[in-house]
Amino acid sequence: MPKFYELTPQERLAALVDAGQLDQADADAYATQAALPEAVAEHLIENQIGQFTLPLGVLRDLPVNDALYQVPMVTEEPSVIAAANNGARIARLNGDITVTTMPYRVTGEVVFDGLSDLMGAKALILARETELFAVAEQAHPSIVRRGGGLKTIEVVIIADRWLKLQLAVDPQAAMGANIVNTIAEAIGHHVGQWFNQMPLVAILANHSTALTTATVQLDPATLATAHQSGEMVAERIAAISALAEVDIDRTVTHNKGIMNGVTAAVLASGNDTRAVEAAVHAHASHTGRYLPLATWQLRDHQLVGTISLPLPVGIVGGAMNALPLVQVNQRLAHITSVETLQALIASVGLVQNLAALRALVGPGIQAGHMALQASALAMAAGATGAEIKLLTDALQSQDKTLANAKQLLNELRDQHKG
Repeated sequence: MPKFYELTPQERLAALVDAGQLDQADADAYATQAALPEAVAEHLIENQIGQFTLPLGVLRDLPVNDALYQVPMVTEEPSVIAAANNGARIARLNGDITVTTMPYRVTGEVVFDGLSDLMGAKALILARETELFAVAEQAHPSIVRRGGGLKTIEVVIIADRWLKLQLAVDPQAAMGANIVNTIAEAIGHHVGQWFNQMPLVAILANHSTALTTATVQLDPATLATAHQSGEMVAERIAAISALAEVDIDRTVTHNKGIMNGVTAAVLASGNDTRAVEAAVHAHASHTGRYLPLATWQLRDHQLVGTISLPLPVGIVGGAMNALPLVQVNQRLAHITSVETLQALIASVGLVQNLAALRALVGPGIQAGHMALQASALAMAAGATGAEIKLLTDALQSQDKTLANAKQLLNELRDQHKG
C-alpha cells in the first residue's frame, strides 16, 4: 500500500474519510475551496487586489495526552510537514506527548505619563478598584456572561515616571485582543477623568507568561538511523541541545525550526501568527539571554524533550469566523477548546524540533531538504501540469540547480515532442 504522502490530494482526502477522521462534506470543502469567496477577501482587509494562496497539509496521528490528532498546517516550505510527521512517528513509537496548560489570560496595559504624584495616584486606583471592575463589565458584558472578563488589576510605577494599570482578562474561547482593547480603553478613559489626563496608551500587551508545556520521553533505540545507533543519535541530540543554550547562532536556528511548525499550525487555525511569534520570542529572552524554546536531555537512559511556549490563541472570533476553512480545520483536529489547540501547537513545535535535530546529528539536513525542494525547483524552472512530477523525479538524482532544472525540462519537452 502506498504511504499517505505518496497519494494524490483526492486520495488523501478519501483516506481521511475512510478512517473516520473527516466527514465527506468537509472533504468536499477542502477539495473545492481553492480561494476565498471574493466578498470575504474584499472585507477581510483594506485595499484588497487579489489573493495569495498557500498549501494546506496535515500532520498525521500526533499523539497528545492519550489521543491521536490530525493537525492542519499551512506553509510554503517543502520540508516542514514531512519533518513534523517524522517527529510524530517517533513520538508514537514511544507512547505519548504529555501536555499541560496554564489558565489562559490576556494582558492589557493602561499607562499614564507625567502624573505629579505617582504614589498618590496608585493609592487612589487601588482604593477605587471595585469601580474599575464595574467599568470593565459595562464595556464588555457578553464576556462576563460567559464567565470571563477582567480578573485582576495590578498597579505598577515604572522608572519613577509612568503609572501602569496591568489588566489580566479571561477571554474564554477567544484570543482576546479586541476584548482586552475594549476593556483597556474604557478603564483608561474612566481613570483619566480622575487625573484630568488621558492615558498615554491603553491596549493589549502581546507579552504572556501563561505557558503550555509539552514533554516526550524517547527510547534511544527508536532514534536509530541507517548509519548510527539510537544511543549515539540520542547523545548527539542532547549535545546539540546543550549547544543551543550557550551559542546564539545555534539558538536562533534551533528556535526558527520550532517556529516552522508552530507558525504553520497557528496559521491553519486562523490565529494571529505575529502575536504568537512575538510572545514566543519574548519568552525565549525572559532571562535576559535568548534561549532555546525546547531542550533535550538524557535521563535514566531516556531522551527527554520539553518545550514551553506562551500561546495567545483562540478558537472563535476575528478571522476564525470569517475564513471558511478554519472551521473545517478545527473539526479535522477535533479542537473544541483553547487548551486543546494550545496543546497541539506546542506538540507540533516539539516534534518539529525532534525531527530537525535528528537529521542534523545524523545524515545532515540538506539531503532530505533538497529532495523535497525539487518540486519547488521544477516549478521555478517553468514546469506546469504533469511536467512538475516528471521534472521533480528527474531532479532527485541530478544537481538541484535552476540552470540544470531548466535544461532537464527542455529535454523532457523535446522527448515529448518526439
